[in-house]
Amino acid sequence: MADKRDYYEVLGIKKGATEAEIKSAFRKKAMEFHPDRNPGDKIAEEKFKEVNEAYGILSDPQKKDKYDRFGFAGVDPNAGFGGGGSGGFSGFGGFEDIFGDLFGGAFGGGFSQSRRNGPRKGQDLQKQMNITFEEAAFGTKKQVQLNKYVACEECGGSGAEKGTSKVTCPNCNGSGQVRTVQNTPFGQFASSHTCDRCGGSGQITEKPCHSCNGSGKIRKTVTISVDIPAGVDNDSVIPIRGQGEPGTNGGPNGDLYLVIAVSPHKLFKRKGNDLWLDMPITFTQAALGAEITVPTLSDKVAYKIPAGTQPDTVFRLKGKGVKSLRSGKYGDLYVKVILEVPTKLSGKQKKMIEEFGESLNHDGYAKRKSFSETMKELFK
Repeated sequence: MADKRDYYEVLGIKKGATEAEIKSAFRKKAMEFHPDRNPGDKIAEEKFKEVNEAYGILSDPQKKDKYDRFGFAGVDPNAGFGGGGSGGFSGFGGFEDIFGDLFGGAFGGGFSQSRRNGPRKGQDLQKQMNITFEEAAFGTKKQVQLNKYVACEECGGSGAEKGTSKVTCPNCNGSGQVRTVQNTPFGQFASSHTCDRCGGSGQITEKPCHSCNGSGKIRKTVTISVDIPAGVDNDSVIPIRGQGEPGTNGGPNGDLYLVIAVSPHKLFKRKGNDLWLDMPITFTQAALGAEITVPTLSDKVAYKIPAGTQPDTVFRLKGKGVKSLRSGKYGDLYVKVILEVPTKLSGKQKKMIEEFGESLNHDGYAKRKSFSETMKELFK
């Protein structure tokens, strides 16, 4: 057991944690690494097993006491202390109840023995969808291709050849579990594991369907139409009910979760439901004021900037942002004016600017005047 991590470390708690703290930590970790949330992720699967094993020890007062005193040797059946760390969890009652609470509804788990061979929801799927900035703002309809398992049309998902049906598994007598008892110097310890023959379903197929080989499902590429609502943003998640993989034993299909990725816009930046736009203006426009044409996502609007507008001044155009997914109200468009200084000047133009600068006194530059006066006071 030298390669094992400390059970308290696995759950992210300190030694001496209360029963409530152990239970709370287990819930969080189990939810994080549950296979239904991490399909195909082998690392998450191993961590999920590790979390289960740690909780199996620390939630049982007797096993926890032995672990606290003797470490892994105290819970290793081969070490003579009695009580395995991963050989089933029938030694305590709270474990199965917790998993029923955590995953019985939302993720189709169902961990109690009475539910192992009952209807179970199919696996949820997740897919990233790339859309444009405008599609996110205004909404759109998309076609999504999925390569997933679907119910076998030949057998209707039963897994049995037409005209036949499943029968009770003789190994586990329909329970889906095989129970074993281990004799130790400290007494008998019972454990259970999933029946190898029926895979925990409690039933076997004597004549498997020739199309799906008895699994009840086949892999297929399907195309579904999806409505993307106006106002979605990066990492928005759109649930599509029933578009996951088939359930087992008559359970409902899992769900599909679309994770939205929005392409950046050439002009606009989004902050919540508001849009921001950097708009260059000339010195003449800033000094004298001007009517400028401001682009929005849907059209162009005229806006009059006042004379003496300073660089980086921000103007707000109300209601020209993005529609809120929740309230349906529109955000605003914030326009920051960027003063652009000309770089390519002819000799004549340079002369004109010099003459113009000489014609201005300090009253025309209020900030510069204040700065100069302050500097004089500092260096008297």
